[in-house]
Amino acid sequence: MAKPLTDQDKRKQISVRGLAGVENVSDLKTNFNRHLHFTLVKDRNVATKRDYYFALANTVRDYLVGRWIRTQQHYYEKDPKRVYYLSLEFYMGRTLQNTMVNLALENACDEATYQLGLDMEELQDIEEDAGLGNGGLGRLAACFLDSMASLGLAAYGYGIRYEFGIFNQKIVEGWQVEEADDWLRYGNPWEKARPEYMRPVHYYGRVEHTDEGVKWVDTQVVLALPYDTPVPGYRNNIVNTMRLWSAKAPCDFNLKDFNVGGYIQAVLDRNLAENISRVLYPNDNFFEGKELRLKQEYFVVAATLQDIIRRFKASKFGSTEFVRLDLSTLPDKVAIQLNDTHPALAIPELMRILVDVEKLTWEKAWDIVVRTCAYTNHTVLPEALERWPVDLFQNLLPRHLELIYEINRRHMERIGKLFPGDLDRLRRMSLIEEGDVKKINMAHLCIVGSHAVNGVARIHSEIIKDTVFKDFYEADPDKFQNKTNGITPRRWLVMCNPGLAEVIAERIGEDYIRDLDQLKNLLDFVDDDAFIRDVAKVKQENKMKFSAHLEEHYKVKINPDSMFDVQVKRIHEYKRQLLNCLHIITLYNRIKKEPTKSWTPRTVMIGGKAAPGYHTAKMIIKLITSIGDIVNNDPVVGDRLKVIYLENYRVTLAEKVIPASDLSEQISTAGTEASGTGNMKFMLNGALTIGTMDGANVEMAEEAGEENLFIFGMRVPDVKAMDEKGYDAESYYNRIPELKQAMDQISGGLFSPSQPDLFTDIVNMLMHHDRFKVFADYEAYITCQDKVSALYKNPKEWTKMVIHNIAGCGKFSSDRTITQYAREIWGMEPNLEKIPAPDDPR
Repeated sequence: MAKPLTDQDKRKQISVRGLAGVENVSDLKTNFNRHLHFTLVKDRNVATKRDYYFALANTVRDYLVGRWIRTQQHYYEKDPKRVYYLSLEFYMGRTLQNTMVNLALENACDEATYQLGLDMEELQDIEEDAGLGNGGLGRLAACFLDSMASLGLAAYGYGIRYEFGIFNQKIVEGWQVEEADDWLRYGNPWEKARPEYMRPVHYYGRVEHTDEGVKWVDTQVVLALPYDTPVPGYRNNIVNTMRLWSAKAPCDFNLKDFNVGGYIQAVLDRNLAENISRVLYPNDNFFEGKELRLKQEYFVVAATLQDIIRRFKASKFGSTEFVRLDLSTLPDKVAIQLNDTHPALAIPELMRILVDVEKLTWEKAWDIVVRTCAYTNHTVLPEALERWPVDLFQNLLPRHLELIYEINRRHMERIGKLFPGDLDRLRRMSLIEEGDVKKINMAHLCIVGSHAVNGVARIHSEIIKDTVFKDFYEADPDKFQNKTNGITPRRWLVMCNPGLAEVIAERIGEDYIRDLDQLKNLLDFVDDDAFIRDVAKVKQENKMKFSAHLEEHYKVKINPDSMFDVQVKRIHEYKRQLLNCLHIITLYNRIKKEPTKSWTPRTVMIGGKAAPGYHTAKMIIKLITSIGDIVNNDPVVGDRLKVIYLENYRVTLAEKVIPASDLSEQISTAGTEASGTGNMKFMLNGALTIGTMDGANVEMAEEAGEENLFIFGMRVPDVKAMDEKGYDAESYYNRIPELKQAMDQISGGLFSPSQPDLFTDIVNMLMHHDRFKVFADYEAYITCQDKVSALYKNPKEWTKMVIHNIAGCGKFSSDRTITQYAREIWGMEPNLEKIPAPDDPR
């Protein structure tokens, strides 16, 4: 067993962390003390750990601001095309260490804090996660911001500054309990309020059609106050901006309508307006048609478009004389990427500005909108697609409803000409769905209003063309593209796994951090005993460190020599945490049956949040924790099988668990996981994948060699065939004894002795209405897991397979993804040169 890390080990100089020059360290110490004294107004005698964190954060932030100002000045002078990434979610995690990595300050800060008698890791742990996202979609936006800055693109992330991000998850007696994420409680050193760019956003009111054009009048106004956060590129001196809007009531809010004695109430009612940016909706892959959510979607879009047009008009393109008044060149200077349908209102809102305010003809305006906007689809699950009731629109955004009707009228006219007489096609393709309640299909709006539509993995992009958007593909085949997702190797390798980053750099140099394709050069070392040993050693050290973390924070002791078998992601039926449960129970039963056999020891870790209103997902968590209670306390099993629920899974916990994992569980039903990005993080960090041919798993198998992943189960055509024939869960239950035993144990109360019928709903779902066909893949999964256990007994062969996987990761850098978006959708070219640092002569 590896020895625990000493203090000296922790602080050893890692070259990928940048050099700690003497002047650098001395400056950092000076600035740290200055901030402690002047910014935080604290004496060293009374300063707390949190004060020291804020002093360090402000010290590092100082290195950003010069570059930030210079970058924005550089864009102003060069006037490049700008890309605006619109998203309701940005799942950023912590900022301090990422900033140090991208600015090459990590070793210098480590040395400076050490000389000041502080432990930098301890200070980093004080920072709150910016949890302004639910999962994949929000984290993708964060990786994209890092890549856009690292590729020198003039890019802006626009979203909402939620006062409360994704809830904190507590597990109490095995159940999920939510608590509010008050992440701004102590202040956020990384943001800068920009009240000078405050914008009005209008709601409600009515539409007047006059001789001078259309007017939207008698509206309620909410102000959007922007907060800017710097986004540094990797060691290229570029710092882009993420601008998040916060809702403010205007000063005269509710005071215009003169109601005697209502002054106090009017001021209290300001909260109603400010609730717009209060809280992130905690649903992943599920649409909840609430008015507050529609207000949020319009809020970010209306504020952002005003900002985009202001910046477009004010660009001086090298001259102080002119401002742009002609909006016809907008698509040459502006690209808008819609991250799912959540910001779809950008399409009618831009039409409203161009037609009602700027007085362009419909045809000219529509041409501008379509050439400017592009849409990324993130899911094919029907319950996730946004369909807003027309009457909600009529009330909240009456002008936008009119514009959508007109967009639809012209769209229907075009389809009618393309496919004469095909009335059913017109019905299927309409933006308005008829039914009990008329609804607006936001995906259809996005497709019609965009020049490019993309899926997020090759298989997903094919599925949308073959199924959900088939009619649109037949009308406009050139609109549809694929952009396989990626992850930033800065956060997801250099920052979270410096040991592995260093072992790689020792063999192939450091350039791979910018150009991840270079990892393929590791294939030269796949039989190199020293390299195999180094890779295995780093994994073992990461496992020791994570074991210590679990012991410290959750008082659970685990065997670091066991296989760390990990499934961390949002809890959802389609992700099939239940299939994992059935494997755990089967393994448990086998150990109980033959306790003297030499089993491969496993620690199964499952983590993730369930949407608060998703009953089945919450029951799945309770089932996992209940299985753990039985398995972990069975003396016959000992430490050969442990089940751990990882509480409050979030970006910061991912950064700890992923580098320590041996096996990555990516087991969704084929055709349901659009891409996945956790799968890529595990692959890059030296875990092997057990998974279905779904999402990006397909491309991972292609890049690393299918023989280097544990692929099992139905493929998309098999699932389709089963849908047509009908899925009969009971036939599997009756045919497979180990499956029957496991199910009988769940339904018989083995895992809930005090409440034997606790899991009736789950059993009933699996037996009678399981959309995701858990039993159909059970046998193949168990067989595949047996292969995993066998290989783990041969550490050298296991590690060689790991090296094949790491070497195949190049494609899954978000740098590659963003390069493709830039060239194939936005009409921009990445720029890899550094711009001068603020202290360099210009």
